Amino acid sequence: MSRTTRSILHVDMDAFYASVEQRDEPTLRGKPVVVGGSSNRGVVAAASYEARQFGIRSAMPMREARRRCPELLQVRPRMAHYRKVSREIFEVFRSVTPLVEGLSLDEAFLDVTGSIALFGSPVDIAAAVKNRIREATGLAASVGVAENKLVAKIASDLDKPDGLCVITADTVHDRLDPLPVGVIPGIGRKTLDRLEALNIRSVRDLRLAPDRDLESVFGRYAGRTRERAAGIDNRPVVAEREEKSVSA
Repeated sequence: MSRTTRSILHVDMDAFYASVEQRDEPTLRGKPVVVGGSSNRGVVAAASYEARQFGIRSAMPMREARRRCPELLQVRPRMAHYRKVSREIFEVFRSVTPLVEGLSLDEAFLDVTGSIALFGSPVDIAAAVKNRIREATGLAASVGVAENKLVAKIASDLDKPDGLCVITADTVHDRLDPLPVGVIPGIGRKTLDRLEALNIRSVRDLRLAPDRDLESVFGRYAGRTRERAAGIDNRPVVAEREEKSVSA
């Protein structure tokens, strides 16, 4: 398979909705905060890192979140405001490359391959993006830097919050192999259970698993799954002016 060398950033804002609320309201800073519905029937749209220490996460029922943390502070979503802040963030992205693929209001892939001559190494560009976002919005972003979208996305989760993680072609196996197999996109709870039954728990286990085991779980996608476990991903960054999805 031919391999195209690219320089890809995956930028993910840290606890975006909750961080915006903490930025705008000083009394919320350092406190466990969730953004979500006004009743116990609602769900958590975003949780601050202080709330996450109680095991609270997005999509959790509000009733369960309150059970885990009785001191939890709840804020109603302000979607129009989050979209405004998101536009400021995406302006930063487009200041370094036109190749920006928005995944949501707070997350995007950037192909900076053609920007290196202007702005320096991919790591320099990633640091500049983080700094410009903080200057423009007062918010922190975590950035993964790699040669493809898959590894960049995994990298951005490895050093949160306010992180910058670089995974090169030379270090991809060392960094990915020890990780739980669930970091590979598309592997859900039921699939994890089937892999566990085959003693496939880490990315290395998945990468080196016998063909028959992978085929029994993934069928005709077994080969693609093994490639992902090896950090191979040839998908290009597809530039779009508008973000693909908005969670509410």
